[in-house]
Amino acid sequence: MVVFGLLLSGCQSPPVRPSAPTAAATDTRNNCYSLLYQLLDQEKNVSLLHFIKREDSDLKQLIRRVSEASAAGASQLKEFAKQDPTLILDATGLPPGEVKTRDSIAAEQQHELLHNSGDAFELILLLNQQEAMNYATHLAKVASLNDFGPGRAQYLSGLSAEMKKLRDQIAARLNLRVPTGRKGK
Repeated sequence: MVVFGLLLSGCQSPPVRPSAPTAAATDTRNNCYSLLYQLLDQEKNVSLLHFIKREDSDLKQLIRRVSEASAAGASQLKEFAKQDPTLILDATGLPPGEVKTRDSIAAEQQHELLHNSGDAFELILLLNQQEAMNYATHLAKVASLNDFGPGRAQYLSGLSAEMKKLRDQIAARLNLRVPTGRKGK
């Protein structure tokens, strides 16, 4: 009965880091670091959109925080790679189909951002940023579970938490845009 209760409650064991670095953990670490670095390096420039688009001051501040956190994260990952030659930041290991799909998504997002304004622009920007911050949250988390470098796993856990906080702030901003009541029946 207790087991059945636990299954119904959805209890999950926390993720466990391997006890020692393995080849698989190192490959996973490098892959996560590479994908995370690539994402943060792109996101650090998102606040530059204000030069070509107008958004309200609250949104501008939120996007600036995303940009600043991304720049700081990218810089720290680069520093980690300088200190540890086994840490590789260009090992995304993505198959060609995934690379082309990501390029297609990025081109469409860029087009949507450049060719929309007002509420449509803000909604597209927020949706894109929520997706990016969610991905960064999980990349940093998985990287932290596969990194045995002193202090790096702790930094990555903190970065994951910071990206999650930004994702949640973006989600809260999106909720402001969603009607809360139903009209009619």
